[in-house]
Amino acid sequence: MDRADQEGTLSAREREIAQAYASGDTYHQIAKRLVIAPSTVRTHLATIYRKLGVSSKIALHGVLSGETQITFPDIEESAALISELALSLEEAISRERALAAVLRIIGRTNGQLQEVMAAVLEHALELCDASFGILFEYAGASGYRCIYSRDISGSFANWLEEQGSFRVSPQTGLGRVETSHSVVSIPDVRAEAIYKSEDPLRYATADLGGARSFAAIPMLAGEDLIGAFTVYRQSVRPFDRKALDIASMFADQSVIAIQNARLVARLNTAVQGH
Repeated sequence: MDRADQEGTLSAREREIAQAYASGDTYHQIAKRLVIAPSTVRTHLATIYRKLGVSSKIALHGVLSGETQITFPDIEESAALISELALSLEEAISRERALAAVLRIIGRTNGQLQEVMAAVLEHALELCDASFGILFEYAGASGYRCIYSRDISGSFANWLEEQGSFRVSPQTGLGRVETSHSVVSIPDVRAEAIYKSEDPLRYATADLGGARSFAAIPMLAGEDLIGAFTVYRQSVRPFDRKALDIASMFADQSVIAIQNARLVARLNTAVQGH
C-alpha cells in the first residue's frame, strides 16, 4: 500500500496529529495548537497507532514519510493492546526526560524566578498529562498563595488574585496536602460533598476553572511544606498513580530549583546594591 493509501486510513484530524507527533511535538504542544485536551491527543494517537499497525514514534514517522509500508495486524484486540503499550512506554520515557529537565533548570538558574517557576509548572503538566496547573506557595498561618499558573481560565485567575494568601478547608485537596504532606488525587472534584457545600476554593476550581479530575503534589523542604503544584483535567480521567509518583520526585527537585533561584536573586540584588 502506498503512502497516499496509508494516510487515507486516517481522518484529517488524525493525520494532523500523527504528523505533529512524529515530528517531535508533545501532547501539550499539539493540544494547545488544536485547542483540544492533551488526553484527546492521546486517544487519537492510540487510534492512529492501531490503524497504521505501528508500535513506536519512529515507526509512525516511517509510515508517514513513505519509508515503511503499512502492515495491518491480524487481530484487532492485539493491535489495540500493542498501541496502548507502545504509547505507555513512550509516556514513561517522556516523564523520565522531564525529570532530567528540572535538574538542568537547577544547573542554569540565574536568579530568574519567574522563568524557573514557568519551567517547573510546564514540566509538571507534561508529567501528569494535565490541562492546566497552578504553583502555590505555602506560608503556615497565612495559608496558600498562587505564585504562578499556566493555562487557567481568566475568571479562575482573577479569583486567585483577589484572594491573595488564603486559608483552605481541610476537606479540599490543598487542605489534605497541608495535613498529610502527601500527594492527593481526586477523581472528580464535583462528586465530593465539599462541592455541594459551596466551599469557595472548590467552587472556583470546578465552576470557574472547569476542573474535573485533580491532583495536588506537595513541595517539601525536609519535613516542612513550602508549597504545592496542582494539576487539573477538564474531564473525569483520574491521574495515574505511577505518573503522580514521578511527579512527587519531580516536586522534590523543583524545591531546590526554586530555592536556588531565590538565593541567586537575593545575591544579585545585594551585589547591585554595593
